[in-house]
Amino acid sequence: MKRLGSLSLVFAGLGLLAVGGGTAVLPEMQHTMRQLGWLTDKQFIDIYSLGQVAPGPNMLMVMVIGYRLAGWAGAGAVGTSFFLPDCLLTLGVNRIWHRLKDSPWRLAIQRGMAPVAIGLVLSGTYAIARLSLRDPISLGIAITVAAILSWRHVNPGVLVLAGGAFYLLLHR
Repeated sequence: MKRLGSLSLVFAGLGLLAVGGGTAVLPEMQHTMRQLGWLTDKQFIDIYSLGQVAPGPNMLMVMVIGYRLAGWAGAGAVGTSFFLPDCLLTLGVNRIWHRLKDSPWRLAIQRGMAPVAIGLVLSGTYAIARLSLRDPISLGIAITVAAILSWRHVNPGVLVLAGGAFYLLLHR
């Protein structure tokens, strides 16, 4: 029961920090999991990878972390704690946001939040890359996928599967 309370508090805080999407909070999540001794970096990247290939929102990975740490009760506690406060905050801000539609404050807030969100997403991307790019093969796959996505619109799921298969073939 104490573990569920700790999980709820940690993930409620992380959920509220997820400005700009789930990727924005990944560095803090990974650091917290390691600092608390809940997950190793390898376990974290494995769970993150699973969240990327599974259907649905990729931040459902937090429920996998909860399940890993405290079973089904942990998955429920983490899912509720991570998503509910953020949903309620968004609902409240949205109501105020519509009232500010003609205010110069609204545009100023939007212009100020955009670079923050971009910085947080880039930080999350860097944190995952730092954990994942361990050898020249994985670095080459990452560069190739980035080039393909910059050049053409390709289903990322296809690239994930192809990259995983290619890594397995070359790494063995």
